[in-house]
Amino acid sequence: MEPNKPLTEVKKYNPYEKPKKKKEPKDPIDFKKYWKLIVGLVVAFALLLIFLTNVYIVKENEYRVVRQFGEVVKIQEEPGIKMKVPFIQSVTTLPNYQMTYDVSEAEINTKDKKRIIIDNYAVWHVVNPLDLISNAGTIVNAESRMEEFIYSVVRTELGQLNYDEIINDENSSRGSLNDNVTAKVNELLETDQYGIQVLDVRIKRTDLPEENEQSVYTRMISERESTAQDYLSQGDAKKQEIEAQADREAQEVIATARKEAALIQSEGESEAAKIYNASFSKDPEFYELYRSLESYKKTIGDDTVIILPSDSPYADILSGNFE
Repeated sequence: MEPNKPLTEVKKYNPYEKPKKKKEPKDPIDFKKYWKLIVGLVVAFALLLIFLTNVYIVKENEYRVVRQFGEVVKIQEEPGIKMKVPFIQSVTTLPNYQMTYDVSEAEINTKDKKRIIIDNYAVWHVVNPLDLISNAGTIVNAESRMEEFIYSVVRTELGQLNYDEIINDENSSRGSLNDNVTAKVNELLETDQYGIQVLDVRIKRTDLPEENEQSVYTRMISERESTAQDYLSQGDAKKQEIEAQADREAQEVIATARKEAALIQSEGESEAAKIYNASFSKDPEFYELYRSLESYKKTIGDDTVIILPSDSPYADILSGNFE
């Protein structure tokens, strides 16, 4: 026995172990049995594909235009599921809702020869898809023609107004300008049969060219200052008128009061004279004495010097020698 040679393992016999079965070879698949089934599935799938690719849905806010060899044969407007002829007809879509178009800014001249920049927008929709396709071709072309008409009409309308009438709402005579522009643009679109209708045209913004802004602003400031000065002058004139009227009324009141006071005073003096006369007529000598005493109040003061004859009645009264 050679050294380092592995010993051969001897498998022990197990009487309880089941013997393994030998694998039998499988028969090849017979595709002929399934040929009809495969062809049927392919045909069904093709028919389903053709059906799905030729069915289209019309929504509420769109028109579906069916063309055959490039010619429009049908326009679907009612919502629902529709069918076209396979491989012959094609379907395109047009909007059936209101759209807004921002018109490009344009420079125009006013009646008083001033240049201004007008920025408009229009709200419009498609009313006749066949006319639009026949005469405009596409939505883009229809919008382009609409923009040209809007610019032409706005230029004509604003060219009949002065600049101040356009920018000054108080003195503006363009109250129906938007309505006039809308009506005239629709007349032009209808004449050329573009299949669209403008619902409203509005002026978003009115600006001056940059080179004219400062001069116009300066003139506007001057006009406002002139207007303010007119208001101040009118206020001063009104103030002077009110003050003059108040002075006249005050003078009249004072004159009337003085006249009434003089009348009352004269009546009082007259009444006092009557009372004096009635009183003094009862004692004339006392009246003479009273008058003399009253005269002393006016003629005699602290430093008064009077020179009178000694036998003068006036001196007798002063000296107390009177009966």
